[in-house]
Amino acid sequence: MEQLDRPWLKSYDPDVPPTLDYDKIPLFKFLDRAARKWPQRKAIVFRNWSITYAKLKARTEVVAANLRAAGIRKGDRVALMLPNLPQTIIAFWGVLRAGAVGVMTNPLYMETEIIHQFNDAGVRCCITLDLLWPKLEKLRDSLPVERYFVTTIGEGLKFPLNVLYGLQARKNGSTPKVPYDGRTVFPFKALTKGRERFTNERVVADDTALLQYTGGTTGVAKGCILTHFNIGANMQQCQSMMHTLGKKQETFLGILPYFHIYGLTTCLAWPTSLGATLAPFPRYVPLDVLKGIHKLRPTVFPGAPALYISLLQQKDIDKYDLKSIEVCVSGSAPMPVEYMEQFLERSGTSITEGYGLTEASPVTHFNPLEGKSKNGSIGLPFPDTDAKIVDMEVGGEPLPPGKRGELVIRGPQVMKGYYNRPDATADVLRNGWLYTGDIATMDEEGYFYIVDRKKDLIISGGYNIYPREIDEVLHSHPKIKEAVSVGIPHEARGEIVKAYVVVQDGETLERCDVISFCREKLANYKVPRQVEFRTELPKTMVGKVLRRALREEEEAKAEAKRNRRAGKKAAEAEDTCE
Repeated sequence: MEQLDRPWLKSYDPDVPPTLDYDKIPLFKFLDRAARKWPQRKAIVFRNWSITYAKLKARTEVVAANLRAAGIRKGDRVALMLPNLPQTIIAFWGVLRAGAVGVMTNPLYMETEIIHQFNDAGVRCCITLDLLWPKLEKLRDSLPVERYFVTTIGEGLKFPLNVLYGLQARKNGSTPKVPYDGRTVFPFKALTKGRERFTNERVVADDTALLQYTGGTTGVAKGCILTHFNIGANMQQCQSMMHTLGKKQETFLGILPYFHIYGLTTCLAWPTSLGATLAPFPRYVPLDVLKGIHKLRPTVFPGAPALYISLLQQKDIDKYDLKSIEVCVSGSAPMPVEYMEQFLERSGTSITEGYGLTEASPVTHFNPLEGKSKNGSIGLPFPDTDAKIVDMEVGGEPLPPGKRGELVIRGPQVMKGYYNRPDATADVLRNGWLYTGDIATMDEEGYFYIVDRKKDLIISGGYNIYPREIDEVLHSHPKIKEAVSVGIPHEARGEIVKAYVVVQDGETLERCDVISFCREKLANYKVPRQVEFRTELPKTMVGKVLRRALREEEEAKAEAKRNRRAGKKAAEAEDTCE
């Protein structure tokens, strides 16, 4: 293995070791351990329903037994297409205990995305929600699924809320009719009822736990092969960096979606290993979250900038006590400094930024909890995680501090590869390193900074333009609520910069205002040439702006324009012939 300077080790908190002695066990063994140590602790709290760790473990053993009775065997793929509910947590652990491979599926997926993911993974069984059934029922002939297990929101509630929910849903006509036939479509209770339990001793840490799909920046979604050890190692790395947690019973807010690897690791798997209470939220409604924080008194809030910013923008925020929160983790996008300061003032807690990607289970970097935390930095590599900045064209040897290049990573949390995609795997896993596609720098103390996505780099008239730099300028405008810049096709310059802007409520802004503001702060070649005002920007479920979607819109417009020109030329040629 190559020699590598690791300046970040000197910047660790004193309690964080450079290397860990890992428990190399199947993931569900972390649940079993929590149930042994804290059997009467509340594992999940959802509205008026809760369950202890002892009962959670027992219920997942029943789910595993029923999955086995339904024909699911080691290595079979089971899709969980669910929002954050108690049933999602129970099903997740039951699937892994049965020896199956989880395929976490976004409930908001479009039909083509579901068809691709289920067929690519070879999903044999799907656990879903009745509200999602109409979408799946239309696709049944196009999917490889043999059995569906369908739950309801009410199954995560107890009397009287479960009855009231059912009555209200029927009154509103929002309850789809699910054709339970006992052959291919079953109620979720078919998984949770019965006395038989299944404790799988044949699963080992190197077995695949998840096919976690990621779209990356281009092309169809690819399934990352994440083993039990990949995720388990990342949980233990999270604990080592956030070393102040776990000394008492913690409560984790479950706002980040469990079907996303960031939410799954930081809001479900890792807190379970601590014997923490999980508080799932099925959908993000800012006022509900503020009420939940006030009532549940959570101690840990894994989130994303969009979540924190939207909470801070609630006009009634002063009515709710946020002081119980002791650790706030932010990832997926940079957190604007002014909002970090606002959150600190409201809650008394600093937001600590980190970095990760699906291919790394996902977390690789984090700012120290007690030591120096640098604004704008993703922090330091985790224990046993090496990182370096390499030339964007040739890779290879690390660049010196301060130089921009591609961030590459190696560590125990890095995936085995993309499922059934050897070429794509070979492209990102090279000589033991994961090539992230992110442009970054490292400073002298080992702190890393993301500059941009390699594929988001704008090349205009020969100049390299990093859109994140433009985004930061746009966000500093007092009348701009959200903004993102994108490179769009241009005949003469190759690409030009276009800004998409969401204006603060009650404010007005003109294109010339935006461009003039940018001219004061950016070199001329970086200034947006076009500005489009929108009411909202397309985002992922964890609040990351989908720059790719905007770029695809512009590419489609450019293609349509070329086609119109070609059609006009053809028509003119016909006229000439006549």
